[in-house]
Amino acid sequence: MSSCSLKRDGRKVSRAALQEMRLLALQRMNEGESPAAVATSFGLHRGGAYKVRAKAHGRGHGKRALLSRKGTGRPRRLTAAQERRVFRWINGKNPRQYGFDFGLWTRQLVRELVAQRFGVTLSRASIGALLARVGLTPQKPLQRAYQRDPEAIARWVKETYPAIARRAKREKAEVFFWDESGFRTDAVHGKTWGAKGQTPVVERPGQRQSISAASAVNAKGAFWFETYPGALTGEWFVHLLKNMMAERGRPVHLIIDGLPAHKKAIVKEYVASTAGALTLHVLPGYAPDLNPDELVWSHAKRTGVARNPLRKGEKLKGRVAAQLQSMADNPALVRSCFEHPSVACISDC
Repeated sequence: MSSCSLKRDGRKVSRAALQEMRLLALQRMNEGESPAAVATSFGLHRGGAYKVRAKAHGRGHGKRALLSRKGTGRPRRLTAAQERRVFRWINGKNPRQYGFDFGLWTRQLVRELVAQRFGVTLSRASIGALLARVGLTPQKPLQRAYQRDPEAIARWVKETYPAIARRAKREKAEVFFWDESGFRTDAVHGKTWGAKGQTPVVERPGQRQSISAASAVNAKGAFWFETYPGALTGEWFVHLLKNMMAERGRPVHLIIDGLPAHKKAIVKEYVASTAGALTLHVLPGYAPDLNPDELVWSHAKRTGVARNPLRKGEKLKGRVAAQLQSMADNPALVRSCFEHPSVACISDC
């Protein structure tokens, strides 16, 4: 067997081990052992021992020259300033603002934008690494209607709601937020784990069931609800309002959205008949994020039937009513919905 076949390939040795070998080799050569003997004992080419000694004896070097250093890798194609510009292009912006047809950012779109603006072509993997480096992550965006009126929303937050709160305080009334929602047995929210390429199967009742529910919440944790069939009509809205008011001992300022059923003549007639016990206030259009009751529904749908499908013979109406009742029995949970930044303007009335 030749001596070359016994030589160790340094590329297959860890950085820490190579560093230890270099330091030990230098020590032994300083003690008088020949470079050839040191190299043989480590299974390395003798030229490697001479290089160790030359590095250590260089001016101002010493043992420091033999320490392992982290590899710098391939230099980045974009400067730090250019990477910051990429962040500004994407954060809070829409690809359509840059002439793209698609409304959501993808690595390919960012790749094309970088090529257009900087003349640098990067792989999609490099784009992903760049986005992570500047603090951008893939997220499910919030959906907001383009018909939103930012000025009306700002005015409601700064002027309209504070005026409602002051009036309610003077009248010793309660402020509630109202909303409706629908539940279905075939709605599945969230994700589950499964083998790659094999979509998991969630069993649910084959017969579709649906139920609607209305609720009213306030910042103190009060929660009123009632289920009803089908879509909301003006008649159903009045029926629900009467049931809610039957449980109230104080006047109510009820904040609702602009659903057509809320504006029917029968609704206005009923409100007028309460002689000030019930006052309705309408939120700005296309601004569901101002209603904390939306967060109540979000919690109910994430944690209810969508996560725990109905059992055989079980009715959706009973399950939804039981879940909403459990929320009504937990004022701390309801109050937590008022801690979201989008409803931070709401005071405890």
